[in-house]
Amino acid sequence: MGHIDVSGVDYTLSDGRVLLNDVSFRVGDGAKVALIGANGSGKTTLFRMISGDLQPDSGQVSISGGLGVMRQFIGSVRDHTTVRQMLLSVAPKRIRDAAENVERTETLMHEKDTEKSQMAYAQAIIEWGDVGGYEYEVIWDVCCTSALGKSFDDVSKREVNTLSGGEQKKLVLTALLEGPDETLLLDEPDNYLDVPSKRWLEEVITSTKKTVLFISHDRELLENTANRIVTLEQGATGNTTWVHGGKFSTWHDARKARNARFAEVLLRWEQEHQRLKDLVRTLQVQAAISPDMASKYHAMQTRLKKFQDVGPPQAPPIEQDVQVGLRGGRTGLRALTFENLVLEGLTQPFNFEVFFGDRIAVLGKNGTGKSHFLRLISGDSTVKYSGNFKIGARVEIGYFAQTHSHPEFESQSLLEILWQMYSLQLGPAKSALRKYEIDQQAEQRFASLSGGQQARFQVLLLELSGSTLLLLDEPTDNLDLASAESLETALDRYEGTVITVTHDRWFTRGFTRFLVFGKDGQVFESPEPIFEH
Repeated sequence: MGHIDVSGVDYTLSDGRVLLNDVSFRVGDGAKVALIGANGSGKTTLFRMISGDLQPDSGQVSISGGLGVMRQFIGSVRDHTTVRQMLLSVAPKRIRDAAENVERTETLMHEKDTEKSQMAYAQAIIEWGDVGGYEYEVIWDVCCTSALGKSFDDVSKREVNTLSGGEQKKLVLTALLEGPDETLLLDEPDNYLDVPSKRWLEEVITSTKKTVLFISHDRELLENTANRIVTLEQGATGNTTWVHGGKFSTWHDARKARNARFAEVLLRWEQEHQRLKDLVRTLQVQAAISPDMASKYHAMQTRLKKFQDVGPPQAPPIEQDVQVGLRGGRTGLRALTFENLVLEGLTQPFNFEVFFGDRIAVLGKNGTGKSHFLRLISGDSTVKYSGNFKIGARVEIGYFAQTHSHPEFESQSLLEILWQMYSLQLGPAKSALRKYEIDQQAEQRFASLSGGQQARFQVLLLELSGSTLLLLDEPTDNLDLASAESLETALDRYEGTVITVTHDRWFTRGFTRFLVFGKDGQVFESPEPIFEH
């Protein structure tokens, strides 16, 4: 079995800001532990330290049982990465090195077919077998059959960019679960997975005997798999960790009670501090009048100094305060009408009406046409369809893209975008960004933001647009918990119509109508959420 010990880890950013301060926690043998925290709190940095990619300024990380790592973005930057190369990227170093040697000597042998090059290739093949390469090929065959329905020999040279994001994730996850490493480190393993795949993920994490530490914002996944929650909390002197020893459903109340205790103890300390300072001032006046009071005055000064030297108790962590606000407005009764609509190559004909104020969740497996449906409504002329759809009176559409794909923003800073789109000058623009806790990124290019920061900025643009119909394609995928909850609260108050594509089962609880994109191109309304059809 494996374990992870993080002890007293500190880390300072290049600009001098302390990111991590005395971070300590343990993931015991066979435990399933979630690491959560605000976007930018240092989760990825801590992940890199545990995986060995980055060294802390102080403190240490120890691991037993071997470490298998799945990073958030598992595809290679190379356009022509193959399935074999992707599987090698999550294999132990000895396997990667041996495979690289085989590839190098084989290339050399083809270039210079000499006895020396042939011997080097033969030796590389022997070493591949000695380090367990053939055993890994058996594991990869199981993985490919499970995730893609084909053997490893059939797909080993297939380019990864021909696989969906969900297929890539499932393939890598299966390889790690089938592999020899007893400790797994998973960064947002649920991203790009549809609900059936998320349920598969929950089942394999829960059933494996391996030790698992994973980062996720999916509240249903957290509730169903994690038996402990490690929270990276924001503090004035850097971010540190708090460990909740229960399920996610009890995390909010436990954290609220803990922070309330911190606040009460700090208040009592401040009150006692003020009382001692008042006594010192009083005795100072009395000592100036009566020399007999001098000894009491000096004694009280000493007592105050000792009290101050000990210092105040731990302050409550800095709470996130993302303030999503969506304006909206009244429209005609029928916001959208679809008659015999067919998304070419994806759906059978279907009819559907959307009314003002509806909260509609669009559900279904990956690849069934859900995102195409939203893109069609948004005005994307590349979506091929037949049939008719009509947009109602006073309907102004706002669109949140799942991939955050905005080529027009790539080279622009947030301030430049806000000025060009809404003529917001520096003060008002900074104020708007501050509501979404991205004011520190005001002069950064949109392309350089994290996924969570891009998502929050997109929601801000929806707020400024005043759209009366919101099309949201996986809006919670990259949002931290506080941001997702703030968005949900804003949608509850929003005067307008909302259509969302989502695999977030927790988020779906706030919706009242469900349009299901099912098998064989069937599209139908369901009275309750259906995630598998």
